[in-house]
Amino acid sequence: MHKVMIAGALVCLAGCAAAPAAPPAPTWPTRGWTMSTPEAEGFDGAALNALDAEFAAGRHGQVTGMLITRHGRVIVDKTYEHDFDQLFEGRDPVRGPYNYYDPDWHPYYMHGALHTMQSASKSITATLVGIAVARGEIPGVQATLMPYFSGFQAADADPRRADLTLAHVLTMTTGIRWDESSVAYTDPANSCAAMERSQDWIQYVLDQPLAQAPGQTFVYSSGNTELLAHVIKTATGRHAHEYAAEHLFAPLGITDTYWKRTPTGLSDTEGGLYLTPRDLAKVGYLYLNDGVWDGQRILPEGWVATATSPLVDTRPGQPRSRRYGYQWWVLPHADGSAYAYAALGYGGQRLIVMPGQQVVAVFTGWNIYEHAEFSPHDALDRVLKTIAR
Repeated sequence: MHKVMIAGALVCLAGCAAAPAAPPAPTWPTRGWTMSTPEAEGFDGAALNALDAEFAAGRHGQVTGMLITRHGRVIVDKTYEHDFDQLFEGRDPVRGPYNYYDPDWHPYYMHGALHTMQSASKSITATLVGIAVARGEIPGVQATLMPYFSGFQAADADPRRADLTLAHVLTMTTGIRWDESSVAYTDPANSCAAMERSQDWIQYVLDQPLAQAPGQTFVYSSGNTELLAHVIKTATGRHAHEYAAEHLFAPLGITDTYWKRTPTGLSDTEGGLYLTPRDLAKVGYLYLNDGVWDGQRILPEGWVATATSPLVDTRPGQPRSRRYGYQWWVLPHADGSAYAYAALGYGGQRLIVMPGQQVVAVFTGWNIYEHAEFSPHDALDRVLKTIAR
């Protein structure tokens, strides 16, 4: 067991040298992204072309897209074709939205333009919690959790459940017993796979015992995030997919989405969202601009700073350990000088925000076969190395 390491203060990312030049005034891609060139935005075009060639040649497996923006302008937007119907041949013949080998659902929704976000959905779910806090529908992250579930009966009467807060859910420190890390998602022994096979996902999560007291230990859990689907519905009267459509996607100009639903009708907040890469990048751009979009504050003041802070060390003692905020991964630069933050999803979904460089990068893919995913640190490092100024 390891203890959660809570950051006592925000990390200084800019250093103590002369104040950097003010960034350009934001340009808002509500109706579509402005196009630019790598060179105009301070990138090494040849280095980006080399990375593009690697993806096109299949050197990183089934990567399906690369999108990079700087200063609110798209400088690279590439897609890579793979015959997923052929790749799925001979795999699990049972079709459906939770069969990762069903080409109607993975990686594209019904062979269209919408790409599965998988667990990048978690970061957007946490964003909805922030919006509900801003609107006064949720009192704050220290609100106790169990009153939202008064209509459910937990499997045990562990008194520690009364100590659970929304902050514990957001930082994956609830203490609820869960394992979706030591076995593959395609293995029925995976806790997430077992939840997805159940008829009531919320009851399934509440039936799991507390292995630790709340706040002690980070355990990655899609079940935690699915609890937020019920919290959002109870607090706002709207399902998460409905709430997102009105209060997040509409202001950002996002109109084409799909969100899976559970057997009881809740939004699949732990991994069921489908977006285009350009629309996913808009969420990153919202965070890059402190939760403000074209003059409208979407998220509470201070939410972005806290949500993307290294609140929890997920792998203490390991080199370049990932941290965790409010359902956002926090990635240290290779030299330890700064952090980027990221929404990450199974198969290779990456939304990476580099605040010091004013960069938002999106990578998509479906590496669930023999090839390893294009790792978050590799994605971060390769983009940073292509920045010329």
